[in-house]
Amino acid sequence: MNIHNLTTNKRIEAFSALGKYILEDTVSMTSLIDEAAHYNSWFTSENIKSSLTALANNLSVDKLSKWLESYPTVDIPTNKTVGLVLAGNIPMVGFHDILCVLITGFNVQIKLSSDDKILIPYLLKQLITFEPAFEGSINYTERLHNFDLIIATGSNNTARYFEYYFKHVPHIIRKNRNSIAVVHGDERPQELQQLGHDIFDYFGLGCRNVSKIYFPKNYAVSTFFEAIEPFISVINHHKYHNNYDYNKSIYLVNGDEHFDNGFLLLKEDERIASPLAVAYYQTYETLSDLINQLNKQENHIQCIVSNKTIKTKTPLFPLGHSQRPALNDYADGINTIDFLVQNK
Repeated sequence: MNIHNLTTNKRIEAFSALGKYILEDTVSMTSLIDEAAHYNSWFTSENIKSSLTALANNLSVDKLSKWLESYPTVDIPTNKTVGLVLAGNIPMVGFHDILCVLITGFNVQIKLSSDDKILIPYLLKQLITFEPAFEGSINYTERLHNFDLIIATGSNNTARYFEYYFKHVPHIIRKNRNSIAVVHGDERPQELQQLGHDIFDYFGLGCRNVSKIYFPKNYAVSTFFEAIEPFISVINHHKYHNNYDYNKSIYLVNGDEHFDNGFLLLKEDERIASPLAVAYYQTYETLSDLINQLNKQENHIQCIVSNKTIKTKTPLFPLGHSQRPALNDYADGINTIDFLVQNK
């Protein structure tokens, strides 16, 4: 049997078994985490555990079934191959694309990021032990070839290359995006503290990490700094510390006004994407004006975090939840399952 003969339910059962394995086989997971952390120092044990847990919690039969229930054609067999160019900024960030491709019955050809070559192959090897039919449909390559569809993630510069090189096939090309936070001024200290997760989880390297904060006019920045004080240990990571020192020295030499709490630099700036260890900020007069401004920048924003409902075109998460996407929280707002099903 191969993947093309598997029913959707069989594929769901295999991924669900993988989720249980991640949560229950602590010995194997500890060994895997240690190896991946040694390979890439940005991938700390804590961050890898967070990523693995978030993945495993989504791989339940109930969640996978509900996710796919509106796609009756997903069982239609296909021999097509989807080429994936994966990012490696945070642990296993490309696994959702792999899940989408395999669960809809396609072959997958994977170009791994050089920064994340340990975790994904190990998990897919385990997936094959639960369902051997996947084996012939999973291939790794340094150069994609003989593909029918493409999903590629990269920088704005590489996206231009991708769009030219892959223009002859159906494709999803993802560019740089960052996330923003809207502070209303009436957050409780424990709510505001949660914003620290959105900023510092994975050291701020993910597209779902908050790089820009909007404060109400005349907001006391000290309130924000006091709330995120529990995240001070981030400065103990040598690479993060180096980025903090570098950006601080640039601001001091240039005489740029900024706030500094010893582990995060806060600088007023109209841009959304900030350097590592820096959060940009702006103030706003009214929420309606801010919403209009954010809607004009929707193509640059991955998600928004706020403790109140904001009616924008961009996905909204509570404070502290930007790095907890559900299965249907698609990168760049492009429904990957729709794309795949429509191109069978």
